[in-house]
Amino acid sequence: MSYHKPEAKAIQELKDIAHRLRIHSITSTQASKSGHPTSCASIAEIMSVLFFNTLRLNLKFPRDPSSDRFVLSKGHSAPILYAAWAEAGLFPIEDLQNLRKIDSDLEGHPTPRLNFIDVGTGSLGQGVAVAAGMAYVGKNYDKADYRTYVVVGDGESAEGSIWESLHFAGHYKLDNLCVIFDVNRLGQSEPTSLQHQMEVYRKRLDAFGFHALVVDGHDVEELCKAFHEAATTKNKPTAIIAKTYKGKYFPNIEDLENWHGKPLGDKANEVIKHLEGLIVNGAVAGPVAPKSPTKLKQAPVVDITNVKLSSPPNYKLGEQVATRLAYGTALAKIGQNNSRVIALDGDTKNSTFSDKLKHIFPERYIECFIAEQNLVGVAIGAACRDRTIAFVSTFATFFTRAFDQIRMGAISQTNVNFVGSHCGVSIGEDGPSQMGLEDIAMFRAIPGSTVFYPSDAVSCERAVELAANTKGVCFIRTSRPNTAVIYGNDDVLKIGKGRIVKQSPKDQVLLIGAGITLYECLNAAAELEKSGVHARVLDPFTIKPLDAQLIIENGRAVGGRIVVVEDHYQQGGLGEAVLSALAEQRDFVVKHLYVPTVPRSGPPTVLIDLFGISARHVVNAVAAVLKL
Repeated sequence: MSYHKPEAKAIQELKDIAHRLRIHSITSTQASKSGHPTSCASIAEIMSVLFFNTLRLNLKFPRDPSSDRFVLSKGHSAPILYAAWAEAGLFPIEDLQNLRKIDSDLEGHPTPRLNFIDVGTGSLGQGVAVAAGMAYVGKNYDKADYRTYVVVGDGESAEGSIWESLHFAGHYKLDNLCVIFDVNRLGQSEPTSLQHQMEVYRKRLDAFGFHALVVDGHDVEELCKAFHEAATTKNKPTAIIAKTYKGKYFPNIEDLENWHGKPLGDKANEVIKHLEGLIVNGAVAGPVAPKSPTKLKQAPVVDITNVKLSSPPNYKLGEQVATRLAYGTALAKIGQNNSRVIALDGDTKNSTFSDKLKHIFPERYIECFIAEQNLVGVAIGAACRDRTIAFVSTFATFFTRAFDQIRMGAISQTNVNFVGSHCGVSIGEDGPSQMGLEDIAMFRAIPGSTVFYPSDAVSCERAVELAANTKGVCFIRTSRPNTAVIYGNDDVLKIGKGRIVKQSPKDQVLLIGAGITLYECLNAAAELEKSGVHARVLDPFTIKPLDAQLIIENGRAVGGRIVVVEDHYQQGGLGEAVLSALAEQRDFVVKHLYVPTVPRSGPPTVLIDLFGISARHVVNAVAAVLKL
């Protein structure tokens, strides 16, 4: 499709809108006495051309699955994003004066509390990954015409996660993705490392497989042409590298340092008067309505509710199966039940067993390679607007690298499911760098999260099924060693409901373990019985929410004596969850066994004993508790 230059009237309208957006950014940050008006000013023309010439938007339903997507990675420029939607007519312009107020959803950085925001942004370096996830779904699953646009600050492009995501987009030839770099030269505290070296940006993006265009970011004609070129480029994503100036058209402020994150104060009226003088059509010409998505090839209607295993677990009691293997089996089963189940992994699929879905549905597996920050961001983007049920897997310890992306996922109200394998010292010879020993603490700290710790194959399959239907961030902790099947195939497991797996009327102590330590508790109970001591054993199934009532009731039944054992560091794991549940209860004594120091390589059974979480240590802990 050939490019048709907009008429002079349309060009002037876009220029006028850009200045109105600048004025809104000034007045709203003046009202809140905080914000980033100069960072807004550098992208005013970009926002004007995007919203009033390029994007296909449905104002009645901002999250229309068939509409174009827009992500503001430089989330501190939120005021101009809000201004664009207000100018488009989504909500009254006067509402912009409520920016950052406690009773307003126009927060300092965008969050999905607003119906026109897909993801929370503001922790810099994450927007490209999310946008790439959206674009991947649009190209490969929805097969619709919507396009994804993301505005990136030049300062945040120093983040390695940006380049992980650019590599991903180039590798998968996401030609429905357009990344706009706002190269305004200035960071928060000093100039950026590259400042206005536009050719350096262009060469880098070209090397990453992008159709890279350098433009004057304040020239609406150049921007109109560049966005048209982006929409017609095939087999490559497009990068529009816009040379801009911070505080553009702000007299005595433009391109000067020490104005980042500051309202204009007593200079505001002078700057607004100057900007009003630049507007040709004044208030007479109303805003140009955004284009409608109705003429696009529509995204299909999808249903991601009520996901079930295609067949129930099929194991024999006592059969030895690793929960990581059961995860792969369950993933394939729910994939057979719902065509929107997808798996993402970071080159560990033959260890996490996410490749079981790939073998059946190769198109529904996304290889993100060894780039965990991008892996998480892509999944968050893929899950936006309820387009997919995303399961992300890697070694549990490697999720720590992407903690910021995970916590921003919670702010973004994401429903992504994370599965961490190879947890604890029980992985053995690979050593401490591969051992997830902080992961429960990390995921427990995520607001609204659900943390599953299945101990056998049956409970792991059910955890996958439950996670697929649970809102918010879910984490499933899977183990490398084989463990015995202890549940029946038709046993019902529920979030927040633990199970007593061994008990008698004579029980004197409650043992709580999960994963491999549940079996250490069972072995210890068997050993204790030889000396006439009876122990009850509890499997929590979910660490968050924890079945506090079950623990309290059974703890009281054995005289308040509890031993908790876990393959995790002391802080933030199962033991501290139990202690927290008992904090307001009287007459309990808790002995907590955990991995006390940085471990080392060795055979799993040797490590479990060496670091104090084997059945032998549980027996000793029981002896100590019974003497108290």
